[in-house]
Amino acid sequence: MPGKIVSTYSGGLDSTLITILLKEKYGYDEIIPVLVDVGQGEEEIKIAYERAEKLGLKIRFIDAKEEFVKEYIFRCIKANGSYEGYPIGTSMSRVLIASKAAEIAKKEGAEGVAHGCTGKGNDQFRMEVAVKYIAPELKVIAPVRELNLTRMEEEELLRKYGIEPKKPKGKLGGDVNMWSHSIGSGQIEDLYSQYPEDYIWTVPPEKAPDTPQTISITYENGVPVEVDGVKDPVEIILYLNRVGGQHGVGRIDILEDGILGLKSRELYEAPAATILLKTHADLEQLTLTKEQLRFKKEVDKIWAEMVYHAMWFHPLRRDLDAFIDSTQRYVSGRLDVKLYKGNVEIIGRESKYSLYSPELRSLKKSGFDQRDATGAVRLYALPYQLYSKREQSR
Repeated sequence: MPGKIVSTYSGGLDSTLITILLKEKYGYDEIIPVLVDVGQGEEEIKIAYERAEKLGLKIRFIDAKEEFVKEYIFRCIKANGSYEGYPIGTSMSRVLIASKAAEIAKKEGAEGVAHGCTGKGNDQFRMEVAVKYIAPELKVIAPVRELNLTRMEEEELLRKYGIEPKKPKGKLGGDVNMWSHSIGSGQIEDLYSQYPEDYIWTVPPEKAPDTPQTISITYENGVPVEVDGVKDPVEIILYLNRVGGQHGVGRIDILEDGILGLKSRELYEAPAATILLKTHADLEQLTLTKEQLRFKKEVDKIWAEMVYHAMWFHPLRRDLDAFIDSTQRYVSGRLDVKLYKGNVEIIGRESKYSLYSPELRSLKKSGFDQRDATGAVRLYALPYQLYSKREQSR
């Protein structure tokens, strides 16, 4: 007979419902809901506790915000991690949440880990890969997928237990972590509808202040270490979400190719990610060589695709990180950034490792003797003489 099971828990529709199904449909005697704080905010956590209390559940709470920033978000920044315009926030947070749940399951001697992912989305891959990597012996249960439940069926089941499925704000709900807010998470079924009430961090650009705000970001070895005097890693992200959101920065509306190869329209807001990914890439342009930048763009693309496609624990991802870390030795400096009505404009840059040398490139200064370039240009053009002769011989 089933005994003890750990359940990933956020207080949302899916994760709340499965705590009921695990008892009623699967026969588990003890459900251990694991709530991992990845920066979803006090309101989300409060709702999770309220719903758990109604169901008589005792939450295991883990504050993983600092780990999420240092071990996941900072790696994403160094890799300029964006998949088709999405800063892979949920992709990373799901791995961390499932990993923590698996660790608790091992410690408690539970039979396995349950999650609330549907069979149509990406998160089922990320969660289950993480569990199987951390604890291959554990069983994984996915009630929503296994019972083939629709969203409406889930909502009706929750209401039977006196729990209103809708979030207090917005129509769609979604997944929130400090790196990105995924709005609706696959619920949007057309290419026209807008959901202004579902944005929780960002104001519409047209309603942003008419006066721009300038912020200063300092990087060391590829990661932000100070923003406007804020030095704590977690607080840096939260601060940028707040000030960026006030100026309408970070709204994303894209068509996304999911793990199953199906397209979906996805809405996100990610003020901190938008600001940091842009400024980090700009600082790399200042401090890395042309050849490093060219090769790293390919590495970054592969890195983001792997993370999106549930391959966080793949050996190649670690190999890519080793290369990326090597490139970040000189990615240090300060950037001044202007935030204005949804735009992020870099207005100042400085780095002691800068490869920008205006005294050499300037047309106004002598720099070097231009005549020295004559031989280089002749040699560069030499192959084209051969190409021309070959083409004329046809």
